[in-house]
Amino acid sequence: MRKLTSLVPALLAAAAVVVGAAPGAGAAPGDTVTTTVEKVIESLPVAAEDSAGYSAGRFRHWTDPDQDGCDTRAEVIIAEATTPPAVDGRCTITGGAWHSYYDKKDHFGAGALDVDHLVPLAEAWRSGASAWTDEERERYANDMGDPRVLAAVTASEKRRKGDRDPARWEPSDDSADCRYIAEWAAVKARWKLSVDSDELAAMQNMVVECQTEEITYELAL
Repeated sequence: MRKLTSLVPALLAAAAVVVGAAPGAGAAPGDTVTTTVEKVIESLPVAAEDSAGYSAGRFRHWTDPDQDGCDTRAEVIIAEATTPPAVDGRCTITGGAWHSYYDKKDHFGAGALDVDHLVPLAEAWRSGASAWTDEERERYANDMGDPRVLAAVTASEKRRKGDRDPARWEPSDDSADCRYIAEWAAVKARWKLSVDSDELAAMQNMVVECQTEEITYELAL
């Protein structure tokens, strides 16, 4: 899995950093925010969810913006390999090894993997993406600017997760809970998505068991 710490220097060099008790206050798209997981959770807007009008097709995903023959899904799988695979000109991936942090399983070969939107497309729609432009939804669905947005994980674990939020799903490996909550909060904050009351309560309950962690994220909107 790509390391969160490897992202921080690049983000700090790319944009201004806003530090304080109200994460994102006064920041513009492209700025970065440095704060704690607890403060991010407390800063997320709370709103009822609405699924009306949702379909996965509203988020154009698995595009190939650099036109190298590998779409976003393949790029994530390649980037998250713990042992690099071989990749041919048609983006066929062979060999390699991966670690799925949701369920603490190692995979040799990409066949058992899928790429998960940590905050699922349906959840994003319910939390504010329904008001975005088509271009903004496409950017979200293919967001490789922050390694927390997309994750190469065991395909069966992704299916179990579905479009559930932390009130209804958590990783089967309990030791991954703190990472999952930190990443969920960072992605929601990066894309200015809301949380519902049950989701917020679940996040607050889970983070109590976690060591206080400073995180940095770049605002996408």
